[in-house]
Amino acid sequence: MQQKQNREAPSVPEDVRVYAIGDLHGRLDLLRQLLDKISIDSASRGARRNKIIFLGDYIDRGGDARTLLDFISTGPVDGFETVYLVGNHEDYLLRFMDDTTIGPQWLKYGGRNTLDNYAITPALAAPGAEDFDGIQEELRRAVPESHLAFLRGLKTWHIEGGYLFVHAGIRPGIPIEQQTRHDLTFSREGFVDCDEDHGYVVVHGHTVHATPEFLPNRINIDTGAFESGTLTCLILEGESQAILQT
Repeated sequence: MQQKQNREAPSVPEDVRVYAIGDLHGRLDLLRQLLDKISIDSASRGARRNKIIFLGDYIDRGGDARTLLDFISTGPVDGFETVYLVGNHEDYLLRFMDDTTIGPQWLKYGGRNTLDNYAITPALAAPGAEDFDGIQEELRRAVPESHLAFLRGLKTWHIEGGYLFVHAGIRPGIPIEQQTRHDLTFSREGFVDCDEDHGYVVVHGHTVHATPEFLPNRINIDTGAFESGTLTCLILEGESQAILQT
């Protein structure tokens, strides 16, 4: 486990150990490995409360979204509080359930993999010739209500002490209560290159980076697990920061 020292780091509430997990994109294999490491770590620390915060993007791109949602929607780790945030990929799926015009954009960014996981293949056809009405109809039949309930219940943001957890980022200068769902699940330009103090250190994923990024105003833990095989967890306790990876 790599230790990250920062004298000016904010803190999380006393006697809580926080584990934030980056973008999964269907990689249940990596999640299981990481949860095993988290369980070992938490057992050795003795914090009164242990909390896992998932930063979203459970589906699309790689792995098996359906199997991962089966697992994660039931609460995968006994003895841990859990917080589940929504990512832009879950947002695509939920919007597509009601609006087929989002289909081409969703497929462009990895939705085809999720459709294949749910065995939605006849209506897919060749790229550019998809029957999106047919895909929507099949998807509505194929996605279990338990998956939809989980996806619809995802939060857009969460605060622990001096940290703000979101999927993608924020619009700088806008209070968190006024940020839109799109701001929190799609932000990149104007956020990742911003050096302003946001009032919190923003912990996020969405923007793939080979290694975790520690900046004064944000921490990025999306290490592209779907293709790199490296799933990253940020550990916070008091003012300490550490990284755990597969």
